[in-house]
Amino acid sequence: MAAETLAPAGAAGYGGAVALTRLRRTGGQVLVTLARSIAIFVPVFFVGTFVTFALRALSGLSPARIQLGEDATPEAIHNIESQWGLDRPFFVQYWTWFTGVLRGDLGTSWTNGASISTLIGLVLGVSLSVALVALVLGVLLGFVLGTVAALRRTTWIDRAITGFVTVVSVMPAFVVGIALVEIFGVWLRWLPSGGYAELAEGVGPWLAHIILPALALSLDIVADVARQLRTGLVAAYRENYVLGALVRGLSPRRIFFRHVLRNGMGPALAVLGYKFPAVVGASIVTEWIFGLQGFGRFANDAAQAGDVPEVQGVLVVSIAMVVTFNLIVNVVLGRVAPAARREM
Repeated sequence: MAAETLAPAGAAGYGGAVALTRLRRTGGQVLVTLARSIAIFVPVFFVGTFVTFALRALSGLSPARIQLGEDATPEAIHNIESQWGLDRPFFVQYWTWFTGVLRGDLGTSWTNGASISTLIGLVLGVSLSVALVALVLGVLLGFVLGTVAALRRTTWIDRAITGFVTVVSVMPAFVVGIALVEIFGVWLRWLPSGGYAELAEGVGPWLAHIILPALALSLDIVADVARQLRTGLVAAYRENYVLGALVRGLSPRRIFFRHVLRNGMGPALAVLGYKFPAVVGASIVTEWIFGLQGFGRFANDAAQAGDVPEVQGVLVVSIAMVVTFNLIVNVVLGRVAPAARREM
C-alpha cells in the first residue's frame, strides 16, 4: 500500500523536475535570442541617432531664420543660435542631445518652444492605435487565409485566396481608405468618416473611429502574411518529419499544430518586422483622409515648417519603434518557430 502511495508521488516529482528543466531551457533560449538581438539593434540605434542629428548640420537650417525671418542680421542670428547651443562643437552638441534622448528628452521645438517629447506624446497614441489594430487585423486575416490555402492547396479555394491576396496587395491604402469612407461613412452611415475618440471615452467609440483607417492599412499585411504562411506551410508539409509523424500514427490535427505550423510560420512572422514601420509610414495618407491628427501629420507639419528638432524627434521615435518591434519579432521567432531559432 505504501509503495502504491509513493509511486504516484515519485512520478509527480519526476514530472515536476522535467517541467522545470524545460522551463529553464526555454528561458535560456529566450535570453540568448534577446542578447543577440540587442547586440545587433543597439549599434543600429546609435548609428541611426547620429545620422539623424547630423541632418541638422547638413540642412543649413537655423532657429534664427524661423524666428526672425530672412532679413535677420548676422548678429541677431548669432545670438539666437548661441541661445540654442548651436555655436558649440558638433560632437558636443550631439552628445548633449543624445544623452537627453536616453532620458526621454527629445529637445525643444524651434517654432513654439514646446517640449518635443510632449508634442509627440499627444499624437503618437493616435497612430499607434491605428497601426496596432491594422497589424492585428492583418495577422488574423492573413493567418486564416494562408492556413486555408495551404490545407486546400491546388484546389479552387487555394486559387481563389491567391487571386484575392494578389488583388489587395496592389491596392493603395489611400484608394481603399476613400472607398471605405464612401461606403461605410457616407452611404451606409455605419461608422464615422473621420475624427478620433480617446480610449478613455470608451472602447466602442475608440474602435469605431479607427477601424476604417486600420482596415485600409491592413490589406497589404493580409496579403504578405497569407502568401508567406502558405509558402512556409506547404514547404513544411514536404519535410521528412511530417512523413515520420504520419508513420507513427499521429493525427493530422496534431501534425499540423505540433510540427507543420511551428516550422512553417517563421517567414510570415518575419514579414511583420518590416511591415510595422511601413504601416506607421503609410499612416500619414490615411490620417489626412480620415481627419486624424497623428504621428504622420505631425512629421509632415514639422518638415514643412523646417523645425529640425521636431523632425529629429520624429526620426528618433521611428527608429526606436522599429528597433523595439523587430526585437519582439526576433524573440517570438526564436521561441515559436524552431527552424527560425536554428538559423538565428
